[in-house]
Amino acid sequence: MAVIQTNSEHVKLLARLMRAEAEGEGELGMLMVGNVGVNRVRGNCLDFRNIRNIEDMVYQNPGGFEATQKGYFYQPARDSDIRLARRVINGERQHPASNALWFFRPAGDCPDTWYDQSNTGRYKAHCFFAPTGEDCPNVY
Repeated sequence: MAVIQTNSEHVKLLARLMRAEAEGEGELGMLMVGNVGVNRVRGNCLDFRNIRNIEDMVYQNPGGFEATQKGYFYQPARDSDIRLARRVINGERQHPASNALWFFRPAGDCPDTWYDQSNTGRYKAHCFFAPTGEDCPNVY
């Protein structure tokens, strides 16, 4: 059962985002990017107030994703990407992105915090950061 409302175009949009941000990190990395996106839609907190759907989340500016802001968000969603997007829309979560609202790729080690959010872990090149349950109860 879906944890956010969506339509087929939004599923494809999320799939494109997952591919653009983490294709080089395989299926698991792409699922984690999807977790962050779904959490931003669910959260309605911090930098993500009034993000009501996948389209709002993907194109949020400022505060959105590097892929949409730096011009590498151009590849279409493949069937395999769409299947992954549906999995996260249906509530599948992957640690360390389970409750994360942010991720980034540092040049070195992951910092303990990023914008006052705790590091939840690293997967390959990306570090993930989650708010507290008090700040964003909808992502927990």
